[in-house]
Amino acid sequence: MVSEREVIEAVPKRLWIGGPVDATGGGTFPVHNPATGEVLTHVADATPDDAMRALDAAVAVQAEWAATPARARGEILRKVFEQITARAEEFALLMTLEMGKALPESRNEVRYGAEFFRWFSEEAVRVHGRYLQAPSGTGRIMVHKQPVGPCLAITPWNFPLAMGTRKIGPALAAGCTMIVKPASATPLTMLLLAELCSAAGLPDGVLSVLTSSRSSAVTQPLLDDARLRKLTFTGSTEVGKTLVEKSAHRLLRTSMELGGNAPFVVFDDADVDAAVQGAMAAKLRNGGEACTAANRFHVQNGVREEFTAKLVEAMTHGARLGPGTDPDTTLGPLINEDQLQTVGELVDDAVAAGATVLLGGKAQPGPGWFYPATILGDVPSQARILREEVFGPVAPIIGFETEQEGLDAANDTEFGLVSYVYTRDLDRALRIAEGLESGMVGVNRGVISDPAAPFGGVKQSGFGREGGTEGIEEYLSTKYIALT
Repeated sequence: MVSEREVIEAVPKRLWIGGPVDATGGGTFPVHNPATGEVLTHVADATPDDAMRALDAAVAVQAEWAATPARARGEILRKVFEQITARAEEFALLMTLEMGKALPESRNEVRYGAEFFRWFSEEAVRVHGRYLQAPSGTGRIMVHKQPVGPCLAITPWNFPLAMGTRKIGPALAAGCTMIVKPASATPLTMLLLAELCSAAGLPDGVLSVLTSSRSSAVTQPLLDDARLRKLTFTGSTEVGKTLVEKSAHRLLRTSMELGGNAPFVVFDDADVDAAVQGAMAAKLRNGGEACTAANRFHVQNGVREEFTAKLVEAMTHGARLGPGTDPDTTLGPLINEDQLQTVGELVDDAVAAGATVLLGGKAQPGPGWFYPATILGDVPSQARILREEVFGPVAPIIGFETEQEGLDAANDTEFGLVSYVYTRDLDRALRIAEGLESGMVGVNRGVISDPAAPFGGVKQSGFGREGGTEGIEEYLSTKYIALT
C-alpha cells in the first residue's frame, strides 16, 4: 500500500511540455489538502511564455500525429487505460488528497475516467466518412473527416481525472494534439496522467499540461493565436460565457460543458425506497460537488412526507462526514473556504425565506472545509437555492400537485444539463423525459454518466457532447470532396 507522502512525491511538479520542464521564471504555487487546509506540495506556475512553448510543441507534431495510423493511436490510448487501472489506488489516493472526496468516490472516478481511454481507443478506428453518386448524376460526393488540429482543454477541480480523460481521449483518438490547463486547486492528477501517457508511447508535444494559478493570463495568448483550432471547457456558466466571448473574434471551435441545476422529480406512483436510494446517489456523489448533482427535489405531495422522512433517515446513517482518507468516511470536505461559505449562504438564505432545516444546516468547525449532509423542507420558490447551483451536500425539497406542475417546476431554470425522474408508469416516464428541457435524463436512476453515452446539456448548460460515438466528432472537421 503506497503512503500519502509517496504518492505526492511520485507526481511531477514541473510543467509537462514534451516532458517535465520548469516554468519560465521558476515560479510555483501551493496545492492544499481540503481536509486539513495544509499545503500538500508546490507545482510550477506557468506563464504566457510557457503557453506559447506548449502551443509551439503541439503545432510542431500535429501533422505527424494526424498521419499516425488510427490503430496505432488507439493502441497508445489502450496502454494508458491499462496503466491507470494498474495504478488505480495511487490515483485514488492522490485525488482524495488534493480534492477531498472520500476514497470510495475516488476509486469510482478512476474506473470512470480510465474508461474514456479504453472507449476512445476503440473509436479511433471508427471515424467514418461516406461516398456516393450525386443525385444529379453530375459527379460523386466524398465526405472526409479530419482532425480539427491543436486543442486547448480547460478542466475543473471536482473530477481531477475524468474531466481530463473525456477530453484528452477523443482528441488524441481523432488525431489532435492537446494542451490541458487543469484547475489550480487540483493539478497533481493531470500531471501524473501526462507522465503515464508519455510512458505509454505518446510522442512528445502531443499532450502538454500547464499548471498555473493565473488561468486567464495563460489561456488568453492561446485563444489569440491562430494556430489553436479548438477550445473545450468544463466549468461554470459564467466563465464559459467569458471564454466563448474571448474565442469569438477568431470563430474558434468550442465545446462548453457548463453549470447545472438538476431537478429530481418523484411522482406519487414511484417506488419511494428506490427514489431515496437514487436521491442519495444523485445528491451525495462527489459530496454534491458535481454538475450532475440533484439540486432541487420536486416530490408529488402524495408521497412527499414519506420520501422526506426516508431521505432524512438515509442521510443520517449513510453520510458520514470526515477526511476522505478515513476508511469510514462517505462524505468528504468541500474544496475550499469559498465553497464552504457559498453553501452556507444558500442554506441561510433559504431558512430566512421560510425553509425548515430537517438535517444538518451548519458548517463544521475546522481544520478543513466540512459541511454536513443537509435537507431542507418547505423551501419557498424565492429561495436562491432553487435558482443557483449548490455544489454541496444540500437537498431542498419542494412539493407539487399535478404532473404538469411537476414538469413546469423542473423546467423552471436557465440550465438544462440533467434531470432525474422516478415513476413506475412507462408512459409517464417517456412523456416526462421528452418534456424535460435537459440534455440528459435519468429514469429511475440516480447516476447516469457513462463513457459510451453522450454527455452534455442545453440552454445555459452549454453545447457539444463528450463520450459516446458523438464525443470524437467534437474533434473532427468535415470536408466535402467533389469528384467527377
